[in-house]
Amino acid sequence: MSEVKYKYLPKYTYDDYKLWEGKWELINGIPYAMSPSPVFKHQKVSGKIHYQLEQLLLKCKKCQALLPIDWRIAGKDDGNVLQPDNLVICNEVKGDYLTETPVMIFEILSPSTALKDKNIKYEIYETQRVKYYIIADIESKIAEVFELKNEKFAKTIDAKDDVIKFELDSDCIIDFNFSEIWV
Repeated sequence: MSEVKYKYLPKYTYDDYKLWEGKWELINGIPYAMSPSPVFKHQKVSGKIHYQLEQLLLKCKKCQALLPIDWRIAGKDDGNVLQPDNLVICNEVKGDYLTETPVMIFEILSPSTALKDKNIKYEIYETQRVKYYIIADIESKIAEVFELKNEKFAKTIDAKDDVIKFELDSDCIIDFNFSEIWV
């Protein structure tokens, strides 16, 4: 039996997404279930990332760390709503969800999300001009750090026990210590 062509799949919008129960992401009009809930290690690493970002951003006037929140990406089809694991924004949130591009995103790999995080989300984040994209692998305890340069992501380092300087905003430069996130 042949594969179903992408063009024949139903497309959904943000208005559809708002009515769904449970946790979902909407990518190019295609719904992706976000279940089961993240495993213990995933939650611990996410918590450690968030805590460190919160502490580092205390001195920053505009930037703030967030846990998963709907990021509604504007487009002609209104078909992209993502929920990064951890993110930093350096602008004001107007409304119940994000509409502006985050400056930094962390995705924590799990077997069920690795393909999406390394490919689909990578491409979307690059297209949306996220300045820093970090893919944290909890099994290998390595974080791939990508920085947007000339509108393309370039890997800057595979961070394990490294302290990396990130310039989030003209008033906000942080030194993130990767050794403190692993469990």
